[in-house]
Formats: sequence, C-alpha cells, structure tokens
Amino acid sequence: MCLAIPMLVREVKDGFSTVEYRGVRREVSTLLVEDINEGDYILVHAGFAISKVDKVEAAKTIALIDELTDGDIPL
Repeated sequence: MCLAIPMLVREVKDGFSTVEYRGVRREVSTLLVEDINEGDYILVHAGFAISKVDKVEAAKTIALIDELTDGDIPL
C-alpha cells in the first residue's frame, strides 16, 4: 500500500519545492504538477508532488493521518 501525504508548499524553485508537514520540511520534485505556488497544498509520494489539493481536503486528510498514527508519522 502507498500513502501520499498532503504537504504545505513553503518555497518554489525550478522544478522543486520545499514542503512542510507538522514542522518537518523536505524538498520534493514538482515536475509532475503544474502551477504550484507558495501556500498551496500538494500530495507528496516518494519525493514527488502528484497533485494539488485544496486546503479543506488537506486538513481532513491530515486529521485522519493524525488519528491513525497518534500524530507520529515518520517522514
């Protein structure tokens, strides 16, 4: 089973973005998704952005992940 995590885009630069989930920041490839801007939420899987999601859906997914993992998911 695979899991994509909704992450907040903090910085956008040439095909990569710095994203954040619960204070943890990572650099991911954004070559597969167009029109990503700071403040957007994107689904990240295996170091790649696979789609954009709206803030409400991101919050619902994050709440569900927190519920299932007691807020402790290793990234």
